[in-house]
Formats: sequence, structure tokens, C-alpha cells
Amino acid sequence: MSEPASPLADTEIFLAAIPGLEPLLLAEARSIGFTAATAVPGGVVVPGGRDAAMRANLWLRGASRVLWRFSSFRALHLAQLDKRARRVDWARVLRADVPVRVDATCRASRIYHAKAAAQRVEQAITDTVGAPIAQDAPVRVMVRMDDDLCTLSIDTSGELLHRRGHKQAVGKAPLRETMAALFLRDCGYDGTEPVVDPMCGSGTFVIEAAEIAAGLAPGRSRAFAFEHLAGHDAEAWAQMCAAAQSKAPQARFFGSDRDQGAVAMATDNATRAGVAPFCDFHCQAVSALQPPPGPPGLVMVNPPYGERIGARHMLHAIYGALGQTLRARFSGWRVGLVTSDSGLAASTGLPFLPPGPPVPHGGLSVRLYRTAALQ
Repeated sequence: MSEPASPLADTEIFLAAIPGLEPLLLAEARSIGFTAATAVPGGVVVPGGRDAAMRANLWLRGASRVLWRFSSFRALHLAQLDKRARRVDWARVLRADVPVRVDATCRASRIYHAKAAAQRVEQAITDTVGAPIAQDAPVRVMVRMDDDLCTLSIDTSGELLHRRGHKQAVGKAPLRETMAALFLRDCGYDGTEPVVDPMCGSGTFVIEAAEIAAGLAPGRSRAFAFEHLAGHDAEAWAQMCAAAQSKAPQARFFGSDRDQGAVAMATDNATRAGVAPFCDFHCQAVSALQPPPGPPGLVMVNPPYGERIGARHMLHAIYGALGQTLRARFSGWRVGLVTSDSGLAASTGLPFLPPGPPVPHGGLSVRLYRTAALQ
């Protein structure tokens, strides 16, 4: 007797994480109510179905994408995959009028040909629900063969979640918003203190900090792939978005850069994000940096590093000037610094705690260097 497909539609979503930052994403997921979340290599698993996927896409700042795992079954060969894929209730998740793309991966399975596996699932979809197959489709079905277990998922996000819909202008090697949010969390930022970025570029750290402080949902301004699925409740989604109330921040957020073009970009991006009233951007060198009035907070900075921007030997002086300024003027402030080069971090002379894990960024491996409150 053949094994039927197992529906998982109301049991599990997978939150993809930037490698190395899974524990931080786990903490964030639990902070927004996913208390049963668990970290696994590559992300976080959360019990739940459609509603959980919608809420995760709307509220999570650190996830790269949200996958809905809706069915699983064992398949030892392609004929078995074909047969069992046809038993999946595709009409419950896919619409006949919306094109679908199918991607497959195979690991430690007797079915090892990913393209052949994808083709079997594509045929099952077209023969059962009638949805056309297209590479540029708005809905993506993901087939994962792992130890002969086939798991079917839908990418409910569509575009990667760091694309909030606000940052249209960017500079060289911009930091993704998802990474910035998790680095802010790792530095203990909770939205109640000021944040200063003296090399703000397009304003990612400043804008992300201001959004957190204002309680703004990161997914408030963009569309998602789940809106194209069968059974999507547009009214429930609208109510979920409407319930995402913002608040006036308790603190202000400051960004500066020696490049006037970068300052203009950051200002425009903050305006599109709706946080410009809480942010101050201006053009100045690091040596001119002064702490803003009020209580201390967090200095968050992603300086240039040799592989990313230019020659490494020219950057030691920049890092040295940054460290000297912070040590002299920012007593009581904590510092978070992102770089790929431990030697450049050391050039600041700042009393860093043990660095965070290596994190991929733009073809490099970067780490977060943190301090306690400066003395």
C-alpha cells in the first residue's frame, strides 16, 4: 500500500536566517510571540501555517524569507515522487490562474537529480491544479529531498525580506536591513536609546533603529508572494496590517558621513520610511563627531574595509580616528562595529568583547565587534 502525502499546512513555517545569525533570529521570533520557535542550521522553525507566515513576513526584521512547509512524504525514486506529488492537495495552496516556479534540492537521497525532481513536481502541479510553470512566476514551490524525505514548501515572501520598499538609494556595499536589525539586537538595542552612526552611508542602521523605536512593521510597505496563493484572506491580511500601530520614539537617531551624496541618500530613504522626523543626518568627518545631548546610547557603524572599498593600508588611520573620537567623547556609550578585518578593528583601540560569528556579506565574511559602555 502506498504512503499518502502528509499535509503540514497548519504545522510549520521556516524562517531563513543569514548564516551565523540563527540565535539572534530565534530571539526575535520569540519576542514577537513565536514562543515555540526553535533554531536549526540555516534558520528557525516555527509551528504554524498561513496566519503565522503572514505575521512573520509583516513583523520579522531579521528573517531573509519565510517558507511555508505544507506537505511531506518519502520518495525513493522518481516514479514514486511523481505518484505521491499528484496526491498533494495543490488546489488548497495554488491558483490555476497564477504561474508557479519549482526549484528543487537533493541531499543524501536516492533521488539525486534536482532538475528531474523539479520536473516531476511541475507536471503534478499542471496536471492537477492547472497552474502554468514559468521561471518569472510570482509563486515559488520549493522541493527538498533530504535522506529520501520530500518536503514541499512555498516561499511566502517573494522578494527577500531586506527589501522593505523604502531604501531606493544606496551607496557602495550597503548592509542589508535584515543584518542591520540583528546586529542592533546583538548590541542590546531595544528602541529606547539614541543611536549614532558616524559613517552612515545610505542610513541603514539609523533608519532601522528609528523604525524599531517607532514600532513600525518592517513589511508594511511591500507586497508578498502569499497574496497570490489559493485561499488567501485579503481581509484578514488588511486587518493584520491595520493593527500594526506605530508610536512616537523616546529617542532620536543620528547619522553623519563625509560624503554629502550619502547624506542626501540617507535623508531620502528616511523620508520614504516615514522616520525622517526622528532622524538627523548631516555631512561631517569622523573627527568632528560629538555625542548628541541627552543620555548615552549606542554607536553603530559599518566602516569601509579594504576588500570592500579600497586599499587596506589607507584605512588604519580612519579606524584610528574613529576609535580616538569615541574614546575621548563618548563615555557611557556602547559601540557596535562591523568589519571583515580584525586588524582594522584593533586599530580603533576600543575595548571590544569577543567578536561575533563570521557572517557572509557581499562575498566577504564580516563580524560584529561590540563594547560594553565606554569608560
